[in-house]
Amino acid sequence: MHPAQHPRQSGRGGFAAWRAAAAALALAACVAACAQAPADATGSTGTTADLRWLNTVTYGADQATLGDLRRLGRKAFLEQQLTLPPADPPELASAIAALPGVQADAGAQIQAARDARQRIDALSDEDSKQQARQALNAQGREIVADAARRHLLRALYSPAQLREQMTWFWMNHFNVYSGKGQVRLLLSDYEERAIRPHALGRFRDLLMATVTAPAMLVYLDNAQSSANRINENYARELMELHTMGVSGGPSGSRYTQQDVQELARVLTGVGVNLRGAPPPRLPPARAGLYRSDGLFEFNPARHDFGAKTLLGQRIEPAGFDEVARAVSILAREPATARFISAKLATYFIADNPPPALVERMAQTFTRTDGDIAAVLRTLFLAPELDRQLAAPTRKFKDPMVYVVSSMRLAYEGRPVTNLRPVMNWLNQLGEPLYGHVAPDGYPSAESAWASSGQMVRRFEIARAIGSGPAGLFAGDGTRPRGARFPMIGNKLYYDTIEATLGPATRAALAQAESQAEWNTVLLGSPEWMQR
Repeated sequence: MHPAQHPRQSGRGGFAAWRAAAAALALAACVAACAQAPADATGSTGTTADLRWLNTVTYGADQATLGDLRRLGRKAFLEQQLTLPPADPPELASAIAALPGVQADAGAQIQAARDARQRIDALSDEDSKQQARQALNAQGREIVADAARRHLLRALYSPAQLREQMTWFWMNHFNVYSGKGQVRLLLSDYEERAIRPHALGRFRDLLMATVTAPAMLVYLDNAQSSANRINENYARELMELHTMGVSGGPSGSRYTQQDVQELARVLTGVGVNLRGAPPPRLPPARAGLYRSDGLFEFNPARHDFGAKTLLGQRIEPAGFDEVARAVSILAREPATARFISAKLATYFIADNPPPALVERMAQTFTRTDGDIAAVLRTLFLAPELDRQLAAPTRKFKDPMVYVVSSMRLAYEGRPVTNLRPVMNWLNQLGEPLYGHVAPDGYPSAESAWASSGQMVRRFEIARAIGSGPAGLFAGDGTRPRGARFPMIGNKLYYDTIEATLGPATRAALAQAESQAEWNTVLLGSPEWMQR
């Protein structure tokens, strides 16, 4: 029987009673005990295990990815995900090409904004200046929105699901905040050039790409750091958040404040050229040390050329080569291997991942000189992962994973033309893309996302997705086209998802009085809140 064909449960209180019951179901499962979902009614079958594995490797299973997994098996499917090229398939590339805010490079965006500010400053009327500034700010916000649209399009439709998940992971790990200064104009370039190409490569290369990324240098204030005015902000976060973890913490890091100061000295002169200034005039001995790549600039005149000692290793004066040496030292620290491995396992598997698995991942990290793909192979093919996927309580979805997985299930094969509702849902859930102010990025732990208020908002989003197109298939501000309920009760549901549902959710689905209600109960269920 199709979900929409369940007989009406007359005398049960209608929609209001159903909504209250369904909300109570989600809240009871996800708030206090937080997603203590009932065990599978049919046990953890191979089909169920594979579905949950696929929901971990991807943003969420759909018919296409499930078919690929069944055809290839886990190892070959994972290898395919790890080796798919960064280039977008034609249809997705076409949709991204239609986003004006991500087409110009960061230099062009900065130049255009600088020219606009000069024109505004030349205006004599204060009201006209104010209106022009507001228009310029709105333009900047739309550039960020286009970067978010690009990110969401790839999360929803890219066959390279693991690359897109890792792009999201690293964008949080190396977080920058779009609301600070001119970061909004540098953001799209940061994700496209520094993060995404290296998401499955070597950690050292990814780290170096972020160290030389204008968005990061502006966000963490290193652009202002010089030999006679050292700023330790970036150096501290580079050690604590990006590589080794908190000193004395579980990663085993043992750096000191002196190490932070020495790294800050190494990073002097590493900055940006946002004004389009010509290269500085330098004495012959230093002129050859000047470096420039787009908006990135290493200015030897601002660099501290004294010898440094970082983590017990001496760094001789050499200009930018000191930075490369410091990055290698940090990337090859055993504490970095453990810190990155633990963070990956926490994101994908559990808030408290198995220590033995984290240790094996760290060993892989060290043995392969930080090969991210190799570390992920150790993670996704580990027996501990299957045991975790069979547990009653699994990894709780953060808002990004919840929204994207719901969209992939509900609207598979229907390309969304208006992503504004999706961005609004993430805003409502407290995880807007590029909106985390602090450098630590959004958390992945259940405790950050399982409040009663969060569950109520998730239920409302489930209802918006399940009740119709929610404005997803029209341009911003226009009337929806092609309205129809998503048909979630499809072959994927009956073949795999149904077996993962507990008795309470099955009972609530049986009482649904319409396709929209049935969709909402499923997307608001405690089982759907977990990977």
